[in-house]
Amino acid sequence: MFDSLKERLEGIFSKLRGKGRLTEEDINDALREVRRALLEADVNYKIAKDLVERIKERCLGQEVLSSITPAQQVYAVVYEELCNLMGGKKERLNFASKPPSVFMLVGLQGSGKTTTAVKLALKISDSHKPMVVACDLRRPAAVKQLKVLAEKAGIPFFGPDEAGSGDVLGVAKKALRYADDHLIDVVIFDTAGRLHIDEDLMAELEQMHKTLNPHEVLLVIDAMTGQEGVNVAQMFKEKAGITGVILTKLDGDARGGAALAVKAATGVPVKLVGVGEHLEDLEEFDAARMAQRILGMGDMEGLLEKIQKSSDTKEIERVQKNLQDNKFTLEDLLVQLRQIQKLGPLDKVMDMLPLPGKVKSQVSDIDFRRIKHVEAVILSMTPEERRRPEIIKGSRKRRIAMGSGTNVQMVNQVLRQYEQMKEIFKRFGKNKGKLRGLKLPKGLF
Repeated sequence: MFDSLKERLEGIFSKLRGKGRLTEEDINDALREVRRALLEADVNYKIAKDLVERIKERCLGQEVLSSITPAQQVYAVVYEELCNLMGGKKERLNFASKPPSVFMLVGLQGSGKTTTAVKLALKISDSHKPMVVACDLRRPAAVKQLKVLAEKAGIPFFGPDEAGSGDVLGVAKKALRYADDHLIDVVIFDTAGRLHIDEDLMAELEQMHKTLNPHEVLLVIDAMTGQEGVNVAQMFKEKAGITGVILTKLDGDARGGAALAVKAATGVPVKLVGVGEHLEDLEEFDAARMAQRILGMGDMEGLLEKIQKSSDTKEIERVQKNLQDNKFTLEDLLVQLRQIQKLGPLDKVMDMLPLPGKVKSQVSDIDFRRIKHVEAVILSMTPEERRRPEIIKGSRKRRIAMGSGTNVQMVNQVLRQYEQMKEIFKRFGKNKGKLRGLKLPKGLF
């Protein structure tokens, strides 16, 4: 989402790094560009102006101007102010001391409330027993959509007894009784939305609020709406008393103004963000980590979390043992390829690494389908061939190529690059972990 803003900021700081000492004029020029970058990212003009003023006040202090690394000092100030703009500390969900905890999801039609309700339930299911409740009785098929998604995620569902029922409060009351009887400790209500905020919508939400006395009223905003998302948040805060925001489609191509400015504009924290289409793609919003990614500092903590979630511990331990014994096989390579694919798109993974922009841009030249082709080649081999690739000769190569839908040239490339990787790991073991002077094989992906 923040690619354009990140590129602009990287360009600004690269100019500052080229100067040994910074003058007030240097800082003014740089911050003028920062303000333009924020406005292009769809951040509210007043919020952008106030942010730049705070940065300027700090940067013109003697500590920065007299520093031997002034560019780094400015960089640190911008990072801290971006964190503060987005809320600073991580804001977690509020759960009731005495179950059940009641969460209401509110928002405009099309913001992704129904899908987000199930994503939220799935996210907290490790430590809670959640249930989703269909209270959007106005939109056709909304109840069925929630039910299908809940079944897919293995989450308990509650909806109206009869199709076409419009008694929202009746459904809500029955859901709470059902939760008490079935030891459900978190009840998530998917409420109705509109294409715009109207009196009927707010009246219904107000009645539900009085009936349910929710612990969280979470506004779901489509990040693609940009600055309008901040306006929506302000209206729902006034009318519905929201306690937090969930931004959806943060992995899209929007400019990111809502994510940057919603806390500053409303005082309501962003608590969760949707980062993909899968039901598992909901993350806690961390202002510090978001600021790091915007400034090209990467997100190693987030990457480690991805690796931990996607890793098959037993397989990884087996591969590690083989590496220690200098027995790197094609089966081990297959495990590594599958682990890479579980992390998600490689360009997103690279975005989480603290690498220069030029290095990251090279990822766009990678043909991601090639990983699938390599996997298909290895899967078309017999177990014996994967363990002893030296037996793969002419007729076997033709069979593997036909089975994988590739060609003999591709099979030769996979075998050649496997041998290069095997040699690297062999030398890695001999050098006790030192990879000095070693070059990774090119062309595998």
